[in-house]
Amino acid sequence: MKCNLIFFLLIILTVVSCKDTEARRPKKQGTVNFYKEVVKKNKKLNALEKKRLENWISKDTVHTYKASKNGFWYRYVVKDSVNLVQPKAKSSVLISYDISDIHGNIIYQKQEKTYKVDQEDFIPALQDGIKLMKKGEIITFVIPSYRAFGVIGDGEKIMVNQPIQSTVTLIEIK
Repeated sequence: MKCNLIFFLLIILTVVSCKDTEARRPKKQGTVNFYKEVVKKNKKLNALEKKRLENWISKDTVHTYKASKNGFWYRYVVKDSVNLVQPKAKSSVLISYDISDIHGNIIYQKQEKTYKVDQEDFIPALQDGIKLMKKGEIITFVIPSYRAFGVIGDGEKIMVNQPIQSTVTLIEIK
């Protein structure tokens, strides 16, 4: 009896295990469409953020902002109309700068930095903005998130998709 039961179980196991496995088809990955959707969504978010910043700037009746061709706005705190020397690519400059939110709440206190123009990783809008400056000038930049720290923030104090302001003083061009 025990032998018959074992024999019967072996036959059932053999029949069940001999069934061919069916190959699984890979899922269709919609990477092209996915990226197109992400780009489309980011363009909408960037346009909305740009509109909000333009609205915020228009309400600031005390200051006059200029729109740059590089996607940020700036205003002169101190302007030098005599000096003509501006930093060029590979110039080394000494700057001081702070970072705040668009309401003026300080995120990072004023700090000095030696920066090699277009050679170092730095806030993208400030890389372009420094090239607009002359020695001794102070400019406040209003920077949309996509020209600052973007969709990841800085991992510390600057949030995801957060526009910022930065007041930069060009101390020296070397």
